[in-house]
Amino acid sequence: MRDRLTNVLRRARYAAIGAAIGAAIGALFSRNAASTGGAIGGLVGAIVAETRETADELLEEAKERTGKTD
Repeated sequence: MRDRLTNVLRRARYAAIGAAIGAAIGALFSRNAASTGGAIGGLVGAIVAETRETADELLEEAKERTGKTD
């Protein structure tokens, strides 16, 4: 349950950061672009969080197979 909650919060955090960055960049052009940039940035942030989660899982599996730890 804790892992699931951590994943949800990570996804939300990355989506919020992406939305803020997208909105800031879009605001340089117009109000409509800020709205669109925020939406696209949020989507990109969520995708990055999912990609990071998948990469973390693959790294853990590789560590288990080789028997190496940090």
